[in-house]
Amino acid sequence: MRYKLLGRSGLRVSELCLGTMTFGEAWGWGASPEVCLEIFEAYRMAGGNFIDTSTNYTEGQSEEILGDLIGAERDSLVLATKYSLTSTGSEDPNSGGNSRKNMMQTVERSLRRLKTDHLDLLYLHMWDYLTPVDEVMRGLDDLVRSGKVSYIGISDSPSWIVAQANTLAELRGWSRLVALQVPYSLLDRGVERAALPAAEHWEMAVLPWGVLEGGILTGKYQGSLETPARHDPDTVKQLPEKVQQVLAELKRISQEVGRPMAQVALNWVRAQLPQPVIPLIGVRTVEQLQDNLKVLEWTLSEEHRTALDQVSQIDLGYPHDLIKGSPYLFGKTFPLIDQRC
Repeated sequence: MRYKLLGRSGLRVSELCLGTMTFGEAWGWGASPEVCLEIFEAYRMAGGNFIDTSTNYTEGQSEEILGDLIGAERDSLVLATKYSLTSTGSEDPNSGGNSRKNMMQTVERSLRRLKTDHLDLLYLHMWDYLTPVDEVMRGLDDLVRSGKVSYIGISDSPSWIVAQANTLAELRGWSRLVALQVPYSLLDRGVERAALPAAEHWEMAVLPWGVLEGGILTGKYQGSLETPARHDPDTVKQLPEKVQQVLAELKRISQEVGRPMAQVALNWVRAQLPQPVIPLIGVRTVEQLQDNLKVLEWTLSEEHRTALDQVSQIDLGYPHDLIKGSPYLFGKTFPLIDQRC
């Protein structure tokens, strides 16, 4: 395992982050505490030090299980959690969202569950379109100044919010967002339109989630399923033609390189961006983890990467298509310019 700087910070994190939305059985498809222990130990043995959870994962079981697991290893781990989301059955209007009240209550609850006195990284989990950006950033900065949080990040939020938040932080001397979590895979490249360019501009590390699309990109739905799954197999078999084309090309390359489809899909994500990319790997078994860790043994060839780029490419749309290479901006000189956006 190698280590990367977490965006514009001095924090060193392992190149694969262990996602723990699968820790706990409250949602019907997660892992038992005993299996979670096996996964945790295998990840640590491989050199992993970066663990991601959230206040709402498996109704809080994920944080509680991690609190029992980390023990004496706490100081050598980079522990990340998130605030914003609540139980779908909650009748308290302030139990979710981005407000300062929910932020502070969630952090205190997460610290108790995780049995620690500080969080290395706290994410805003999802933008609520209600809370002022300055309320969020001031609250997060207060947590950093208090010592309860070391670094802050953001997940599943509009790119203009990310830009406004970091601009406010720079102007007011508050802590900046250093990490961005987004869905990103061969089947979901929408973040290339705005989120990824924003992360590059603000020197934020990108942590893609859903890199295997709930198992679709592993190819497991093309056979018979013997374990609980997040998707209905019959629905997966009726996916659009473009998705089927991506799966076919992924399978072809998998056979050529002699590696599972999951490893090919994961290595495509790892090779995509110039800024630090740290995929979140979420597994239900130690065997799945060990298979994912093998992506560190090899890289995609340029030929295979290009083939996957082409079969999965999306239309970036406006304003990208209007601006790129415009003769009204560059005349005939565009092919002669070395540095391009």
